[in-house]
Amino acid sequence: MERRLRQTREVRGALSQLKREILISASPQECWVALMEDDRLVELMLDRPDHGRTVGDIYLGRVEAVLPGIQAAFVDIGTEKAGFLHVSDLVHPEEDEDGDEDDEPNGDGSNGNGGRRSRQYPPIQTRLRQGDTILVQLTKEPIGTKGPRLTAQVSLPGRFLVYMPFSSHVGVSRKIEQREERARLRKLAREIRPEDSGGLIIRTVGEELSREKFQAEFDRLHSTWQKITKRAASSGAPALVHSEATLVSGVLRDLFSDKLDGLKVDSQEVHREIVQYVKSVDPELLDRVKLYQDSVPLFDRYDIEEEIGEAFERKVMLPSGGYIIVEPTEALVSIDVNTGRFTGKGRKDPEETILQTNLDAAREIARQLRLRDIGGIIVVDFIDMKSQENRDRVLHEMRSHLGRDRARTKAFSVSDLGLVEMTRQRVRPSLFQSLTRVCEHCQGAGRVFTPPTVVRRVERSLKRAVASGNEQLILIRVHPEVALHVMEEEPDFLHRLRRRMPIKLDLRDDPLLREDEFRLLSGPAETDVTERYVTGQPG
Repeated sequence: MERRLRQTREVRGALSQLKREILISASPQECWVALMEDDRLVELMLDRPDHGRTVGDIYLGRVEAVLPGIQAAFVDIGTEKAGFLHVSDLVHPEEDEDGDEDDEPNGDGSNGNGGRRSRQYPPIQTRLRQGDTILVQLTKEPIGTKGPRLTAQVSLPGRFLVYMPFSSHVGVSRKIEQREERARLRKLAREIRPEDSGGLIIRTVGEELSREKFQAEFDRLHSTWQKITKRAASSGAPALVHSEATLVSGVLRDLFSDKLDGLKVDSQEVHREIVQYVKSVDPELLDRVKLYQDSVPLFDRYDIEEEIGEAFERKVMLPSGGYIIVEPTEALVSIDVNTGRFTGKGRKDPEETILQTNLDAAREIARQLRLRDIGGIIVVDFIDMKSQENRDRVLHEMRSHLGRDRARTKAFSVSDLGLVEMTRQRVRPSLFQSLTRVCEHCQGAGRVFTPPTVVRRVERSLKRAVASGNEQLILIRVHPEVALHVMEEEPDFLHRLRRRMPIKLDLRDDPLLREDEFRLLSGPAETDVTERYVTGQPG
């Protein structure tokens, strides 16, 4: 516990020295929010009509199926895919009245209670049946083939508080460290909330919160919950009964505080909305809100577009000259660290060169995880270090920078192979998944067959075509790059095939084909060929 507190103090000390800004570029078509630290992009969020943010939305759902084998249920909430509800995410009697909590209430539905999944619960089939209606909150957006993740433990986040209507728990953010202040806030919470009215988490921004602000926010959140229950009672499942705040509103609520140096926005309409909000919650911060009106676009001024492009590259350069390779896969994300052109000039001990590269990589990896919004299991292959002291230094450096991340992270010790296994909270598809799609040419493999390989595949397909029919003429269509390979590297290709096959053959290039796609078109010898036989599409 003491070590965790010490690490928290170090992170907070480092954050207090950082220059932190929020940049908002908004238009009717989309809204981008960039979080800058020391003029470097560390977080990027997007909101557009086809890319809505649904985490935190509350639905009245209908149970489609209950699966005792995995102690979970699938709930129809009106979206394309049914939501997944685990037994641990149902409302259960609570064991503890008070405790320490994370700031973010809707990360994975846990409200900071990480050991919940290991507890024993009554079987889900005794709690839910097919056709039941249930009020649920979305805690994780659909990712890949998986549907949304749901919880019945609803929570409503405010600027200073998180209200949990199905709980009696009073929690205080771990980042509020002073015992006297923690005790004062808990006492204040018990005095203000009516009996049996729900639980509360006091967020970090709520430190030194006055009774009046506490009361006002609690009343607002409690009133919102009453409206939700009335709406649910009058709705038929499935139905959306409450939408979470928009991207800009959520960022203001969760991020904009006296720890930020400023906020710049390039839209007059959004600027007016922000000013109204700040006036109502913290007027002292008004002077930090600026309307950007320069002729140079806001994101161009801060080179954001360039950094967005770099966020999609596999290779990321390090200040020392080394680099990291980021490889997303279905199961996990692997990150490899390399010294590159950094040879440690002037250093006598190669261990120092390796240590410097790994330290640079630890800092950059923490940034890239935030920037790309990578979640799930992550394996980092650091360059192998002989010294345990150096391994500990690299791990400490990585953990301290991960401490700046709003998403929950956990990094385990460096293994003997130089690997660090870690997890990062994932609530929505990564930036890479959200803004890209599978390549039509390579089908997501990232590679295509070489021209010689395509030519050999053509040969095998021709043998099958001749053996299976009475074709007298076959026209081979290939990509121009493959046709050029045949002309320059295998000029006798057609002659060789004509000797072996009792048919007429011709080869033509077709720029509409993919690089490793080909087609065989067949027909009678004296007529135009028609597209009767098609093959060679990679898959």
